[in-house]
Amino acid sequence: MTDRKAQLAGNLAKVEERITAACVAAGRKREEVTLIVVTKTYPADDVRILSELGVRHVAENRDQDAAPKAAACSDLPLSWHFVGQLQTNKVRSVVGYANVVQSVDRARLVTALSKEAVRQEREVGCLIQVALDAAEPVAGSGGRGERGGVEPGGIEELGEIVARAPGLRLDGLMTVAPLTGPYAGRELAAFERLMDLSTDLRRAHPAANMVSAGMSADLEQAVAAGATHVRVGTAVLGVRPRLG
Repeated sequence: MTDRKAQLAGNLAKVEERITAACVAAGRKREEVTLIVVTKTYPADDVRILSELGVRHVAENRDQDAAPKAAACSDLPLSWHFVGQLQTNKVRSVVGYANVVQSVDRARLVTALSKEAVRQEREVGCLIQVALDAAEPVAGSGGRGERGGVEPGGIEELGEIVARAPGLRLDGLMTVAPLTGPYAGRELAAFERLMDLSTDLRRAHPAANMVSAGMSADLEQAVAAGATHVRVGTAVLGVRPRLG
């Protein structure tokens, strides 16, 4: 086993222990929570090692990093998640490899994703990114958070747009623990709010049951709240030195 493979295997084991302990504490089964490893800034070689170690879900937040990496790893049994803010001019590339786009937050993006999914004859799963860094919503106000996302009052309308869009599948909701606003520093409360919003969404769209929340620092709170997917990068891959 190479040094890097041993390092990643050890880190994965620690993260697995954390998820398992969080599930036990929450009275949940371990299989209820899917680990997505966020591989941004790390090379395709690391993705290949992760696949060898049993990882099946990886995430990227920049198309310029993700596209070549996905191409280099196209032979691997991986599901690729796009988790970053997505500009419409990158949609054609992203639809080429992403199984799920977790950062859907506006109708214009849905239109672009749908058009491209139909053109490429693909079905792309979509999560609505929810911004909890704004005050609680005014229905239909369409506000967005500083790191992307639609305010809670915009979920229902956007969900309907995704659900009706050819080539797209409404899978659920995603959030990032907010740094500002009423939920700043209150990760558990933020994730519990997301679960309430998920319950509301599933009344109209029962299959949209994916809830993506929690990262390296707060995955326990996400599991406690009921998240189905956690997105972990640093705790698995380490802190990568800045370039330059």
